[in-house]
Amino acid sequence: MSSDVDRDLAAELETPEAGQAGIPVDAVCVGCGRTRVKRAGFEAVKPSDFDPETLEAADLTSFKHVCHRCQSGTWWNPVAVLTGLLESERGE
Repeated sequence: MSSDVDRDLAAELETPEAGQAGIPVDAVCVGCGRTRVKRAGFEAVKPSDFDPETLEAADLTSFKHVCHRCQSGTWWNPVAVLTGLLESERGE
């Protein structure tokens, strides 16, 4: 499991491994337990009329994404919506 110490969440979001579209979240791979920044697709949001300002991890379902450590597509469980990164992407 990766440590939260010394993580640069913005840099993780910029990597291709995070994905290209979606909501920035901190998520845990169910295969290896690694925590990484990923982009959860909008289909992972339970209320389809969500408000990005109030969105929480509990509002998201698990989603499939590639885990480079597991070397396959695995399920990821969101643990936090990274609203600071979301706001910075929107220019706020």
